[in-house]
Amino acid sequence: MDFSDKKVLVTGASRGIGKATAIAFAQKGAKIGINFRSNLNEAKKTLSELPGEGHHLFQKDISQKENCQTLIDEFISAYGSLDVLVNNAGISIFHDIDEVDFDHWTDAWENTFRTNLFAAANMCFCAAQAMMKSGGGRIVNVSSRGAFRGEPTKPAYGASKAALNAMSQSLAKKLAPHNIYVGAVAPGFTETEMAAITLTTKERENLLRESPFQRMAQPEEVAHAILFLASDGAEYSSGTIIDVNGASYLRS
Repeated sequence: MDFSDKKVLVTGASRGIGKATAIAFAQKGAKIGINFRSNLNEAKKTLSELPGEGHHLFQKDISQKENCQTLIDEFISAYGSLDVLVNNAGISIFHDIDEVDFDHWTDAWENTFRTNLFAAANMCFCAAQAMMKSGGGRIVNVSSRGAFRGEPTKPAYGASKAALNAMSQSLAKKLAPHNIYVGAVAPGFTETEMAAITLTTKERENLLRESPFQRMAQPEEVAHAILFLASDGAEYSSGTIIDVNGASYLRS
C-alpha cells in the first residue's frame, strides 16, 4: 500500500490505535494530521516518532460539534485537501445498571454518545463536504467487537459502536457516487498503554483466554486493517466492517 503525498487526519491519535495508525500511514508516505483533545505531551511524542515530514498537531475536542468544522478547516488550510479521515477518538465509561445511580447512568450515555457517535458523525459530515469538492476520499471509522457481542458493564459503549457501524454502512451507500468510500474496523481488546494501566491481572488472564491466539491485538494489527480500507484498490470493500479480534468473537 502506497500513500505517498496523501493527506490523512486521525482523531484521537496521541496514543494507542490512533498513534499506531498515524505511524503506519506515515511509513507509507502520507502526511499526517494528529488530532488530540488534551494530552499535548503524548501528542508531541507521537509527532516526533512519525517518519517523513509535513506532519502537524491539531488540538481539538471534537465532542464539541463546533470544533469538528474548525478542525477540518484548519487541516485543509495546512494541506490543501483531505484524502483520508480516520475516526478513532472514543471513550469508555463503566456504568453497570445494577450498581450506578440514575445520574451516573445518564451521564455515561450522554458522554459516550457525544464522543463515540456524534463526534464521528459530525467529522464524517465535515470531511465529506471537503472530499466532494476535491473529487473523493476515504473514511474509516474505528468500531469495536462490543457492537456485536454486547458490553454488560458499558452498554452505552456497545450501543455507540453498533450505531457507528450502521452509520458507516449508510454513508458507504450514500457517498459512493461521490467517490468517497467508507468502512469500519471492529477491534477486540487491544494491547495499549491504557490497557496496561487499567487491567487487573485477573482481567488480563480472562481476556487472553477469549482468543485462540491467547493474546490481545496489537495496535499495529488494527492499523493494518485501517490502511487496507483506506488504500487504492479497496473501493469495492466500501461498507465493510473488518473484525480484528483474533477469533475471540465470530459473527455470521
